[in-house]
Amino acid sequence: MRRTSAILVFFLLLPLTGCLWRSHSVKRTAVPVANLREATRDQLVNSINSESAKIQTLNATVDIAASVGGEKKGKVTDYTDIKGYLLVREPNMLRMIGLFPVVRNKAFDMVSDGDRFKLSIPTKNKFVEGSNEVVRHSDNPLENLRPQVIFNALLLHPIDQHDDVAVLEVGMEEVASPKSKTPVHQPDYELIVSHKGEQGWYLARKIIFSRTDLLPHRQIIYDLLGNIATDALYDDFKD
Repeated sequence: MRRTSAILVFFLLLPLTGCLWRSHSVKRTAVPVANLREATRDQLVNSINSESAKIQTLNATVDIAASVGGEKKGKVTDYTDIKGYLLVREPNMLRMIGLFPVVRNKAFDMVSDGDRFKLSIPTKNKFVEGSNEVVRHSDNPLENLRPQVIFNALLLHPIDQHDDVAVLEVGMEEVASPKSKTPVHQPDYELIVSHKGEQGWYLARKIIFSRTDLLPHRQIIYDLLGNIATDALYDDFKD
């Protein structure tokens, strides 16, 4: 009786509601899969760890371009580009020196040991020392920038076998078609890394590999609350 009643109600409602489903066409986007390479989770983890072990120090000349604001502020403020020097030593040492344009005087000198940082600003006769973690947010976004953000994004650091858990996911990314240069979607590999911190496990980062060469070309780093803290892009690898 219950089944009969349900069928009866269905057919009574059908004229009132019209069609219960509809279909529509979907524009197909070509996916170039001819030259895609395959790899396992362990192969990608070993690739990151082996390449990371090759770099213990880094000395680089850098261009620093800072912008603050965005959609929430309704405007974007671009600061004058400056050149500088960056020195890194694994596992957690970083020093960055910024120079003013033309005159090349020192704009700032910042050093970090992974836990705390020291910042010298000669033109303002200021010296700042503090934690690498933002304790109290400033109204000036640049004052919330910490050297650890630069350190984490600059190099792809190893995936620890004890405090990290990596999971492999096949995703999709938008790339330019080799022939027409039009945007197409192509499968990629996404290595999702969770880290065991003082407050337990949390999503730490996502490393995205191209399927054409199996090289990492993007790293998304998250904070403890799961927000995106850094989105770093990598390209044009050289020995």
